[in-house]
Amino acid sequence: MPETTPQAPPDPPVRLHLTTPPLDAAARRGRFGYGAPCPGHPGLAGPATGDWAGRTLEEVAAEDPRGIRDWLTDPHYAPPGGGESVAALIARTGAHLAALPPGRHDAVVEQAVVRAAVVWALELPEQAFWRLDVRPGTVTALSGRSGRWNLLVGRPAGE
Repeated sequence: MPETTPQAPPDPPVRLHLTTPPLDAAARRGRFGYGAPCPGHPGLAGPATGDWAGRTLEEVAAEDPRGIRDWLTDPHYAPPGGGESVAALIARTGAHLAALPPGRHDAVVEQAVVRAAVVWALELPEQAFWRLDVRPGTVTALSGRSGRWNLLVGRPAGE
């Protein structure tokens, strides 16, 4: 009978639950955020929007239509004044996810961070960022081990 070597058990999973808060008054008016911090998860802070922070999309588009167009079409375009590109947000979010220890992690994050996490975890092209619609007041769950991530889709309401 051939000798078999015992296989090591799989790595314990990482479970990440990303909750988006309900929209506040500024967000309901379409204002760019200020890169809100995420307590306990600095890599999941909201994106820095530079000079656009606190302004509406319409206000920025009236002053800088090319900047808005570039931001919405080029993942490497960063808003002026220290803003963060979509590609940089995805990379930062992904680095944070890759460093999470096994176990459950809960974080309240901006909708853009959820999009970045899903793009990174599922290895989607950066351009997919704008194709993901993340609703306020919802939970997105990711789980992973050994560099492979899964997205939990269709969780029953109230769970």
